[in-house]
Amino acid sequence: MIGMMLRSLIAAVAVAALSAGAGAFDLQGHRGARGLAPENTLAAFERALEIGVTTLETDVHLSSDGLLVLSHDPRINADLARVAQGAWVKAPGPLLHDLTLSQIQAYDVGRLQPGTAYARGFPLQQAVDEQRIPTLAALFQKVRELGADGVRFNIEIKMNPHRPEETPAFEQIVDALLALVKQAGMEDRVTVQGFDWRALQRVQQRAPGLPTAYLSAQTPRFDTIADGAWTAGFRLAEHGTLPKMVKAAGGTIWSPNFYDLSARLVDEAHALGLQVLPWTVNEPSDMERLIGWGVDGLITDYPDRARDVMRARGLPLPKGLKN
Repeated sequence: MIGMMLRSLIAAVAVAALSAGAGAFDLQGHRGARGLAPENTLAAFERALEIGVTTLETDVHLSSDGLLVLSHDPRINADLARVAQGAWVKAPGPLLHDLTLSQIQAYDVGRLQPGTAYARGFPLQQAVDEQRIPTLAALFQKVRELGADGVRFNIEIKMNPHRPEETPAFEQIVDALLALVKQAGMEDRVTVQGFDWRALQRVQQRAPGLPTAYLSAQTPRFDTIADGAWTAGFRLAEHGTLPKMVKAAGGTIWSPNFYDLSARLVDEAHALGLQVLPWTVNEPSDMERLIGWGVDGLITDYPDRARDVMRARGLPLPKGLKN
């Protein structure tokens, strides 16, 4: 009982501190606002900015002509891509790193294929036809045009160490990303995240001023901690807990699957000086619980829902384009 009362007091103090401006709760729009608009498109990012988010979360891959494009998947995704004649792409789609930007942008990714599990999972997503897979440079430019000068970017380097044939080497992607961020003058607005910690280690070596967010998952279907391949050789057995692993790796943010999180782990991460930013949190009840535990932000497909929860808890809301 005393422990529960103490945790409630800590959560109340954290909310009060945020409200007083001691730190901003980081509301991140996952792939823009995937629950409401086609993922990783300029339409989705604009929708997130209209609603009002702190950060736009996205994913990068490298085209065959060396340009960073925004896609969660290493291939053209058959669940959301159509050719010029309107036919849906047949799975598996071609790898992005085998295609030029012109070839990548020949596909329309403005709606989900009806009848797929993906479409059933996001019934509120509104189609926006003629959306193309954008470049990261185009996203930076779009945000400037919209006047969203305060918004940040959380950019995931998509790699799978067990499928190296799907992407270029992590060194190549990291170096391309760091060069573009510097060229665009976005060094003070970018965080780099990834499940493959090798890429984050390189970011820390090449651009020590950029925050790095260490993604993790420990589910039967997707476990990035068990074998050390994802974690650049850092092992749970040697460090005891994931927050300690992230700290040892030099990270500033721990970004776990929210199912793997507990109040104790949030407290431990904070004691180590880490921010905690769980993914991907879509249900208001989960948002409520996690905010009560004191997380520093949320990655969500539904930033509108998160804003409702934040408002009810008295947290300051990020400014949207229309508010």
